[in-house]
Amino acid sequence: MTTTSTLGELTGDYVLDPARTRIGFVARALLVSKVRGTFGAFEGGGRLDGDDPSRSAVRLAIRAASIRTGNDRRDDHLRGGDFLDAGVHPALTFASTRVERAGATGFRVTGDLTVRGVTRPVTVDVELTGAGNDPQGAFRVGFTGRATIDRADWGVSGARGMVGRKVALELDIAAVRRP
Repeated sequence: MTTTSTLGELTGDYVLDPARTRIGFVARALLVSKVRGTFGAFEGGGRLDGDDPSRSAVRLAIRAASIRTGNDRRDDHLRGGDFLDAGVHPALTFASTRVERAGATGFRVTGDLTVRGVTRPVTVDVELTGAGNDPQGAFRVGFTGRATIDRADWGVSGARGMVGRKVALELDIAAVRRP
């Protein structure tokens, strides 16, 4: 993949590449260890404006039932009513409301995160990790992102004392520009 030299070259409409994107999280368990997990089913995209990031917008929809932590019993519990309640609320969604430049290749993406039918604002710190044409000629961008949320703000209250309230969201995003 070749790399770009200016942020203006990023301008365009993009769709997530699910095979190269990772949407994960980390939460404290029993105050001594960490539980790491991912969501395996999602879709999203956005409009990037490299010259004026304030004109950019992103959206993401995640299937709640696609949560995976490497432990089937825990995953079933996380899908249930104590946590994500995936049967009633099948999707977690994020829609940006503001994008700001934060350094040479960094951005602050603020938007509405909806979990269990509750919508609250979240700001994700995002860093451009690469951009350019792949061997087939498609233009791709990569970003990493991170935010910490308090799960109780969305009514996710299960397993009090067993799992910490703070959850770190970790994003490794790969997107392809639409022709």
